[in-house]
Amino acid sequence: MKVSDFNYNLPKELIAQVPIKNRDESRLMVLDRKNKIIENKIFKDIIDYLEPGDCLVRNNTKVIPARLYGIKQETGAHIEFLLLNRIEGDIWEVMVRPGRRLMPGTKVIFGEGVLEKREDQKILLRAEILEKLENGNRKVKFEYDGIFNEILDQIGLMPLPPYITHKLEDKNRYQTVYAKYEGSAAAPTAGLHFTKELLEKIKEKGIKIAHVTLHVGLGTFRPVKVENILEHHMHSEFYMVDEEDANMINECRANGGRVIAVGTTSTRTLETVTDENGIVHPGSGWTQIFIYPGYQFKAIDCLITNFHLPESTLLMLVSALAGRENVLNAYNKAVEEKYRFFSFGDAMFIKE
Repeated sequence: MKVSDFNYNLPKELIAQVPIKNRDESRLMVLDRKNKIIENKIFKDIIDYLEPGDCLVRNNTKVIPARLYGIKQETGAHIEFLLLNRIEGDIWEVMVRPGRRLMPGTKVIFGEGVLEKREDQKILLRAEILEKLENGNRKVKFEYDGIFNEILDQIGLMPLPPYITHKLEDKNRYQTVYAKYEGSAAAPTAGLHFTKELLEKIKEKGIKIAHVTLHVGLGTFRPVKVENILEHHMHSEFYMVDEEDANMINECRANGGRVIAVGTTSTRTLETVTDENGIVHPGSGWTQIFIYPGYQFKAIDCLITNFHLPESTLLMLVSALAGRENVLNAYNKAVEEKYRFFSFGDAMFIKE
């Protein structure tokens, strides 16, 4: 199976640069994967496709302002960090730029006035490169006074994907309304369409809402660089599923309800913790699961998702659920209908 099998033509102007005013008024394409029927709706109409007894599973990770700009302490050269995974304590895996300047032992400083080299600069964060990892990232140890996340809120920027070139006016729009556990370098974007009011209506209809946590890391930014997709290796991402949520999902399935994943991150988490009998097991750990056509889903019945990049692992996952030809046909129709694509774009509901 080739990466080029998952290509499609996307006009640049359809890449959404800013979120729409009201989260739940984005467009929604409904794809009936069995009957190959496509409907065009508004996202708030999703409630019409959910039935009492279903279970909506959403990823409650929270994006941290993980992009940091500082200077190399020794030379003053400008350096960019993107925090990916907390390894332990104050040691992180970090994507760095430019990499050639950051060998083990190098020290980088961050803070107010640091980039401008002002005399009154206030250094808030220091970092030392401990190791260059096989994937080109760095293992970094941070030193600071105070609380790390508060310092990030002060000097860090939201790590928007590279295809978004406009400034984000409200950083909360790159968070779901139910974001809880800090640790992601990117938002679980399918969840960005939900409002608290819509979620309340969904609950009132008798749909259960369960949570999983997957801290989205490098995999979101990493392109597939091999033509044969079987040679692609996913980056590890940390997940957590507690017992209460696992029981809720298992009870839904036992009672004949559908498990509906909100996003590819929820899907990957569920497929990681579900056994061959369809039973979800609570726990935490690291997952590298790579889902592409031919994969037999154990955990989910339906999927709410955004429109993904050509030749991406996310498009491969969606194709595994709905069929490659079905998905590419739907994407081509979305282009014709001028849907908005990617992180701040419109949504798709893939139903049975």
